[in-house]
Order: sequence, then structure tokens, then C-alpha cells
Amino acid sequence: MTAPLYSLEFFPPRTEEGAAKLRATRRELAALKPAFCSVTFGAGGSTREGTLATVLEIRAEGLQGAPHISCIGSTRDGIRDVLAQYRRHGIRHLVALRGDLPSGSADVGDFRYANELVRFIRDETGDWFHIDVAAYPEYHPQSRTPDDDLASFQRKVDAGANSAITQYFFNPDAYWRFVDACAARGMNVPIVPGIMPISSFTKLARFSDACGAEIPRWIRRRLEAFGDDAASLRAFGLDVVTSMCRALIERGTPGLHFYTLNQAALTVAIWRALGLTPD
Repeated sequence: MTAPLYSLEFFPPRTEEGAAKLRATRRELAALKPAFCSVTFGAGGSTREGTLATVLEIRAEGLQGAPHISCIGSTRDGIRDVLAQYRRHGIRHLVALRGDLPSGSADVGDFRYANELVRFIRDETGDWFHIDVAAYPEYHPQSRTPDDDLASFQRKVDAGANSAITQYFFNPDAYWRFVDACAARGMNVPIVPGIMPISSFTKLARFSDACGAEIPRWIRRRLEAFGDDAASLRAFGLDVVTSMCRALIERGTPGLHFYTLNQAALTVAIWRALGLTPD
């Protein structure tokens, strides 16, 4: 059995102050020795240069970096150039996503779906890249039915995805049901749970409403009740997320992928509580 892989996600900073803060965050998180750190890619490739620069900084610090690459609003030539740039730098791991259109744009570009991007990467580069794709245990908010969503995921796997990282969730039953449904269709790629530490109810509710991740009622009501008591909210959030992660690991998940939001404290606390920190 392959050992679980624990990984992190960052977004490329837009200012020098943000870059300095992210470097400090990575110094704290480097002690956890994550398997890799992924770096997001803005709508229509809007943070393309920042994504690469951040990945190269991560690698210079001795960690593995995996840039996201999104295709919506992009051309084949544009994606070809990005792939060539990544190959020149010896990058071997990508997170391939459909992505979102830049605000105010109506041109979807040469790709409509992530499976088309995965197929293009394979056709252009063979097996050079390990390709992660997105998975949605509670189903993509734009999918018409659960079966449609599973079929969409299968197209990405059939196109050549090696593994998947899920949207975050707080209902592990949804994750395991999704994994079982994929296995029933013959999809046996590792599906790694995405984990969102809880630091703010307002931000979490906004993210969740946008991406379709359910906050179970009992968690939502408790978070609402804390009001301005940030310390109690964080303590409750740590307990909820850590307990869920522990249950996922004990049942045999292939790893955990933490959405850090470029912050270290909560992710470090969860890893330590789980006993994942190296000796």
C-alpha cells in the first residue's frame, strides 16, 4: 500500500508585502515536510508569471512545487507555451483545472472542459507530467445530476489524469460515497481529500456558497454562535477539522491536501494534532 501523501496549497501573492508574508508562512510549513506544494493559477492565466515564480521559490527552498494550470479563456498555443516553460524548469507535476473566465470576458478560448486540457497535456508532453485534477464529493455546483458529475470526472481520468484532489468538505460520508461510486465505474486513481482549516465563519460561508461545499447545520450554527469570539471559533474549527482528518486517515485515505490560504498556524496545529510532523 502506498504511503499517504500530505500536501499544501498556496496562491501567488500580488504584492511584495504578500510575497514576504508567504515566505514566512512557508518557513513555518517547511518543517512539516509536505510531499508537495501546489500554487494556484488565476482566472484565464492571470497569475501565470506569479504562479511560476512562486513554484520556483518553493523549489529553491527544498520543497516540491506543483503549478495549477487552467484552460478556460486560453488558447492551445498559450497552454503549449506554459507547458514548454514548465518543462524547461524541470517541473514534473501539474494540477489541471478548467478554471474561471476573467471578470468581464466572454471568450472561453480553445478549451471548454478540464478533460480537454488533460488530453492536450498528454498529447503534447506524453508522461512528462504527473497530472492532478479536481474532484467534487458534494458534486460540482454546475453539474445537472450526480451521474453527470461522475461522468465528467471519468472523462478527466480517461484523458490521462493520475490522481485527484477534492473540493474541501466537512461531511466525510460524501467523500467515501464519491470514492465508492468512482471505483464502481472502474476509476481507481487516488482521490485525495481537500482540507480547509476554519479561521473565519464569514469567509468560510462565502467560499462554500460559491463552490457548493456544504457546511453541515450543526457546524454552521456553532460557528454563527461564536460571533466575535475568534479564539473560541478557531478552537472549535480545529477540533472539527482535526477529528475529520483523523477519521479519514484511519479509514485509509491516500493523503490530505490543505488549503492554507497562505497562512501557517491552523495547518501546523492540525498536522501536529494528527501526529504527522516528522521526527
